[in-house]
Amino acid sequence: MMSQTIFTEKNSIKKIDDILDIVQAGKYLLVCDDSFQYLSIKDCFLKTTTSRVSFRDFTSNPLYEDVCKGVDLFREENCDSIIAVGGGSTIDVAKCIKLFCRMDPDKNYLTQEFKDSGIPLIAIPTTAGTGSESTRYAVIYYNGKKQSITHESIIPSYVILEPDVLKTLSLYQKKCTMLDALCQGIESWWSVNSTEESKRYSRITVETIMRYKDDYLKQHSEEATEKIMLASNYSGKAINITQTTAPHAMSYKLTALYNLPHGHAVAICLPYVWSYMLDNMDQCVDPRGAGYLKTISAEIAKAMDAETPKDAVSTFFDVLKDLQIENPVTSHPSDLEELAASVNPVRLKNNPVYLGEDALRSLYYRIVRIKE
Repeated sequence: MMSQTIFTEKNSIKKIDDILDIVQAGKYLLVCDDSFQYLSIKDCFLKTTTSRVSFRDFTSNPLYEDVCKGVDLFREENCDSIIAVGGGSTIDVAKCIKLFCRMDPDKNYLTQEFKDSGIPLIAIPTTAGTGSESTRYAVIYYNGKKQSITHESIIPSYVILEPDVLKTLSLYQKKCTMLDALCQGIESWWSVNSTEESKRYSRITVETIMRYKDDYLKQHSEEATEKIMLASNYSGKAINITQTTAPHAMSYKLTALYNLPHGHAVAICLPYVWSYMLDNMDQCVDPRGAGYLKTISAEIAKAMDAETPKDAVSTFFDVLKDLQIENPVTSHPSDLEELAASVNPVRLKNNPVYLGEDALRSLYYRIVRIKE
C-alpha cells in the first residue's frame, strides 16, 4: 500500500492548511456533493488561503461522463491538487479525476494505461462505511455498466477522519454505512485472499462495531462516533488487501432492483451466505482448507461475542432485526432468476466456499420475500 497519513484526532480538519502547504498546492479542486453546505467543517475551506474551485456535478452512482467533466474543470482551472469531501461515491470521483487528469483527453480514459498522475489527493470521508479513503478501488458507470477502477496511485496520500461530519447523516444512513463496514470486515476476514495484516484490520473492525454500534446509533456518543469512523477506515484497509466476497457480489442487483442502499443490500445477504458456507464446508475452495475456514469462522464469532459461528449468524440476524433492516418483497418471482444470473463470477472467486448458480438462486429465495 502507498504511504498514507491519517489524522484521527478531534478537530483534525484544522490541519487542512498544513496539508496543503506540505503538498505545495497552488489551487485545488474541491470534489464534494450537495451535503457539503450542511457540514460544520465547510468553514475551514472558506478560510484556507489556497485558491480552490468546486466540483459537484456528479450523481450518487457516478458516471464516466461525470468524471470527464471533473477532469475538464481540473485542467481548465489549472488545479494541481484534489480534496474530496463526501461519501464513497464522492471519493471515487476524486480518485478517477486524479487518475485521468494527465491522460490523453481525445481518447477514452478507460482504454488507456493507468499511471500515477502525481497529483496529491486528500480525502475527508463524511460517512463511516466504505473505507474508500484507504483503498485502491473506485467505481463508476460507463454505458450503464459498472466499471471497477483499480490502481495503487489512487489511494489518497492524506486522510482526515473528522467524526463531527457524521452528525449530518440520518439514522438510516448511519445504519447502512455502519453495516457496510461490518460486512467488509467479516468478508475480508474469511476471504481466500486474507493475510495476517488484513485479518488484524478485520478483527479491529468487527470488534469495534459490535462494541460501539448501540452507543453510536442510539446514544449518539461522541466516543462511539469516533470509534465507528475509525472502524470504517480499518474495513477499507482490510478489503484493500483482500477485496470483498459473495455478500457484496450478490448485493449490487438487489440495490438496482429494489432501490436499497448498498449497506442495506450487503447486510441482508451476509448471514444467509455465512449460514450456507457453514453447512457446505466440503465445498471450500480456500487452498488453506476447510479446517482453516472453520477456525476463521470461530474467530469471527468470538469477535462478535458469540459462542459458535452458527450463534454468530443468529447474532447478525438479531442486529438486523434490532436496526429494522428488512428484506425486500417482490410480486415478481422472475426477479430471483435475474438476481442469480447477475452475480459477477470474478468476485465470487474471493469467496471461501463455492457458490454456483443453483446455490445463488436458493440464497436469493431466502433473501427476497415473494409477495402472494
